[in-house]
Amino acid sequence: MTTTEINTIEDNNKLLYAQYSWFARSYPPVVQSACDEFFLPGLKFILEGISKNVNTLMDKDAYFVTKIRIDKNHDMFFRSSQKAISIILDRALGKPASRFNLNKLTDLEAKIITAFNDFLFNAVEQFLSPAPPTLKRTNFDVVHLTFLMKDVDTNEFGKFIITLPDVLLNPDIVVSSGEKFQNTDFASSLIDVSVRMGSTRFKLVDIKNIDVDDIVVFDNSNIRNMVLKFRDYEQTINLNPNLGITVPFESDEGEEDMADNKNLWDSIEVEMTAQFDTVKISLGDLKKIEDGLVVDLTSLYDNKITLSVEDKPIARGELVIVNDRYGVKVDEVLTVKAPQEQIVQEAEGGEYQQEYSQGPIPQDMPQGEIPQTDGGVDEEEEFDYSDFELEDEDI
Repeated sequence: MTTTEINTIEDNNKLLYAQYSWFARSYPPVVQSACDEFFLPGLKFILEGISKNVNTLMDKDAYFVTKIRIDKNHDMFFRSSQKAISIILDRALGKPASRFNLNKLTDLEAKIITAFNDFLFNAVEQFLSPAPPTLKRTNFDVVHLTFLMKDVDTNEFGKFIITLPDVLLNPDIVVSSGEKFQNTDFASSLIDVSVRMGSTRFKLVDIKNIDVDDIVVFDNSNIRNMVLKFRDYEQTINLNPNLGITVPFESDEGEEDMADNKNLWDSIEVEMTAQFDTVKISLGDLKKIEDGLVVDLTSLYDNKITLSVEDKPIARGELVIVNDRYGVKVDEVLTVKAPQEQIVQEAEGGEYQQEYSQGPIPQDMPQGEIPQTDGGVDEEEEFDYSDFELEDEDI
């Protein structure tokens, strides 16, 4: 397809957009009235679309076509899909015992369809203008009006297309009187955006032991900026930090966690991110971000923050400042931990057995003995490592 052809299609589409109101206002009421008069009420016509190209409308379905001469140079076409004809004939002649086949249309059935199209032509002819006297028969443009025909009793649908010579039409065209809005009119409009506070590396054992009132400090954060996200758009935003949320820092470097490095899994580090709940920002402020100005997001400090690992939320909390870094004071833990192993005593014989969270009791275990895991029964809940998918670089 050449550039000229593409431009022609775009121009035709723009013209149809401007003419649509006239077609929608003029033809549907007349078509519906003609159908009600010819068949009695029961069929509903709904204008589906206007097009210059009929091939995109017919969907490779079989159609019955009636050609009606307007004058020596122009014709009008009525195309009825096989389903539409079946609906019409069911209403006119009653529902047949066998399934309708357009290729086996009888003379009587064809005459009913043709008579309806003739009647419809007389109804819509009022919208045609006389042909210009100098117009010669050439490949002239046409307009296709596509209707959905619905049987209101059975809710069955068929397609009905009226093809009109464009040169005989004189539709009203909606002309824009100019721009209705200025760019400044939208400056105060609010949109929902996300704000990412930062990230940090965390050992799995520390994630396992995270609890309410813990404070997580994010190494990859800066109290003077955050990252704003809107769909695929990301932009670093400058902020005036709220120093009222600063908390005193107490170093615990001299205390080694006894649970740390218990095994390989516990020592693996993964990335934890912190992101605010959706906040609202005006389009005017969004534009200022692009100019590098400081953005006032006072309401940001009142929003909850979600801590996530591998895009899986694990905790929620409130924003705090620790030295020159942002942190989160945890007030809700979201991770689901595996149930504790429990030891139960059987009523008969005083024997013991251990309930495992996975797998059966070993069959070769001597009676009266309690199967032990490493270190006995752990009083703490086991951490479900399957919650997180680890990449090679994390190990």
